[in-house]
Amino acid sequence: MKRMLGISVLLMLSAPALAETAAERAKQIVGERCYLCHGMQGESSSAIYPRLAGQHAEYIAKQLSDFKAGRRKGTMNEMAADLTEAEMAALGKYFASMPPQAHRVRDKDFAAVGYYLFHKGNAYSGVAACKNCHGETGMGTKQLPRLAGQHKRYLVSQLQDFNKRARTNDNAVMHSIASKLTQFEIEALANYISGMN
Repeated sequence: MKRMLGISVLLMLSAPALAETAAERAKQIVGERCYLCHGMQGESSSAIYPRLAGQHAEYIAKQLSDFKAGRRKGTMNEMAADLTEAEMAALGKYFASMPPQAHRVRDKDFAAVGYYLFHKGNAYSGVAACKNCHGETGMGTKQLPRLAGQHKRYLVSQLQDFNKRARTNDNAVMHSIASKLTQFEIEALANYISGMN
C-alpha cells in the first residue's frame, strides 16, 4: 500500500511541476550565491566574471560539474562543491533562459581585425577560425560555449589562461589556438566578440 501511495505521489508530480520546482530551486541558489558575481539575470557585475545569460544550459552544467570535481580550478570550486547534478542542470536552464546582451563596440576598426580572425583565422600563424567551432554568429553548441556578447576582459583572460594552460579543463584544442595568438589578436577578438549579439 505504501509503495502504491509513493507511486501515486510521483505521478501527481507531473513533468511541468517538477520543472517548476527545479526552476524555483535554481532561482533560490542564484539569489543565495550566484548573483553577487553573475547577477540575477546572468549579466555579470564585473567584466572579470562571465556573462551567463543565454549560455547553453548543458555547457553551464558541465562547467559547474568540472568545478565541483576539480577539473577546472578557480573561485567557483567552493561555490559548486555541494551542488547536486539536478541543481547544476537547473542552474544551466535558468541562465540559458535569460536574454543575453551585447556590448557596444567603440573601436570598429579594431573590431574588424577580430571579425577577420573570428571568421577566417590566421593562415600565416596556423590559427583556425573561431566560427569553425563556435559558429558563424558565436552561439556555440551544447558542448562549446556561446561567445557572442561575452565581456571583453573575461574573453582576454580565458584566452591567456588557455595559452598558459592555467585553464585546467577543455584545454586540448583551445591551447593549440590560443598559443598562436598575439596579444593584439586576442584583444581584437575580444573586442569583436563582445559586440556580437
